[in-house]
Amino acid sequence: MADVQRQTVNPEGAPRPIAPYSLAVRVKCDELAFIAGQVAVDAEGNIVGQGDVAAQTRQVFSNLEAILKGLGAGFSNVLEFTIYLVGRESVQPYIDARGAIFDEIFPRGDFPTSTLLVISGLAREEFLVEIKAVAAL
Repeated sequence: MADVQRQTVNPEGAPRPIAPYSLAVRVKCDELAFIAGQVAVDAEGNIVGQGDVAAQTRQVFSNLEAILKGLGAGFSNVLEFTIYLVGRESVQPYIDARGAIFDEIFPRGDFPTSTLLVISGLAREEFLVEIKAVAAL
């Protein structure tokens, strides 16, 4: 795969991001990959972290990492995350877990764009976190 030219953009005059995300990402690439929403299920199909938003967040990012590796990519290729959290009470545990994960996967602070939605439920009652992504290849 060709090298991806990716630049995060947070221009003056625009509001500063209120969390670890970029306002825009400018990219030159050969292909885009659209990664389906991932939930807290391991490779064997078992739910991970029942009732635990932080544990589910870690599993979801682990799933995303496996898919990115399968595409010959990594988190530096991600342009956008869309995060779905069940209930407002899930927000802070997600933010706490994400902070530790992002310190590792985005050590330079060049975050992708991100949209977080608080919803009433996901496909199964046990799921508290779902994240989909777009990556440049």
